[in-house]
Amino acid sequence: MRHILVYSDSLSWGIIPTTRQRLPFEQRWPGVMEIALCSSGDKVRVIEDCLNGRRTMWDDPLKPGRNGLVGLAQRIEIHSPLALVILMLGTNDFQSMHQHNAWHSSQGIRALISAIRTAPVEPDMPIPPVLVVVPPAIQAPRGPIAPKFEGGERKCLGLADAYRKVCDETGCHFFDAGDVITSSKVDGVHLDAEQHLVLGNELSRIARTLLAENVVNG
Repeated sequence: MRHILVYSDSLSWGIIPTTRQRLPFEQRWPGVMEIALCSSGDKVRVIEDCLNGRRTMWDDPLKPGRNGLVGLAQRIEIHSPLALVILMLGTNDFQSMHQHNAWHSSQGIRALISAIRTAPVEPDMPIPPVLVVVPPAIQAPRGPIAPKFEGGERKCLGLADAYRKVCDETGCHFFDAGDVITSSKVDGVHLDAEQHLVLGNELSRIARTLLAENVVNG
């Protein structure tokens, strides 16, 4: 049994747009991915570490514990050995309380990659490969979250290119979720159930390839 850590925010936690409800595991993209991998014969467990409001490396002035960099190294240590870490963060960097752009968020991803690679795992345990998934672009925010994400659709421009550059420079795997899904038609930020299904199935194919490569390289 190999373990994949998904380190993300509400887009992966499975919040149902305009509610505070959560999709069940089998409908959230990490669950869809696990089910697809196991159905194809891969013995995999997906560990979901997905916190609503999590940023890459910044604090939320209204809620504690949303800085994704704080404690990440210890999470890697806790869950090791890991076969793969999937990072899908950045959307909350563009909340209206922040003046960040795509470059700022990409530097947050760079810091998270470094934290994973320097985590104090046991001596014989591997440093896991990292797959960076770019969240789909924010559309014009609607509904109760509109004030929180006002202007986010402008601030997130260029995110995929910025993340790709960081991945090229750090030797990480890269996938742009915007190639296969869009943000919710309901609130412009999160994922609808059908988007979770598409993303989970797509990432299962990518993860299967990376897991196979990891066995060969290991």
